[in-house]
Amino acid sequence: MPQEITGTLIWYAMICPREVWLMAHEIEPDEGDTRLEWGRFLCEISYPRSRRREIALPGMKLDLIERHGPQVVVAEVKASSRFVDAARMQVLFYLWRLREMGIEAEGELRFPEERRRLTVVLDAEGERALQEVMARVETILAQPLPPPPVRVPFCHRCAYREFCWAEMSVEMEGDSH
Repeated sequence: MPQEITGTLIWYAMICPREVWLMAHEIEPDEGDTRLEWGRFLCEISYPRSRRREIALPGMKLDLIERHGPQVVVAEVKASSRFVDAARMQVLFYLWRLREMGIEAEGELRFPEERRRLTVVLDAEGERALQEVMARVETILAQPLPPPPVRVPFCHRCAYREFCWAEMSVEMEGDSH
């Protein structure tokens, strides 16, 4: 059964292939992770005048969708611009999927804590980059087992960190006794 590519998988593909595989195989991250909770809360309280929040479409969970005159704007709210490339690719995926549905839209990345917005437009270069990431996701999803854990700068903030590094933590604890 082919797994559907989602915006979340595109985001993870830009950070860690193991996360892509785990999420696609419904191995959920630690839902009590404070960073996940903060992200949900931030999205909930930011932009209170926006009427359209968290809209679910096939393969997409849009944080905000607004109309600025005739233009539809899809916004993704992030706590930090630290992983701006991953967030940009996620929004490009949403714009591409909407285009497939006959809806032309622009995208925005919003970083409320930084009081910053970035416009995202699906152009030929962005579509090419997105297709490359989608191909990587398909390759990862076709694997029977998850890729081995590899330390990346995101690991210490990751909601999967205990899943990936639990064995190593136990070994380290054993060495200290």
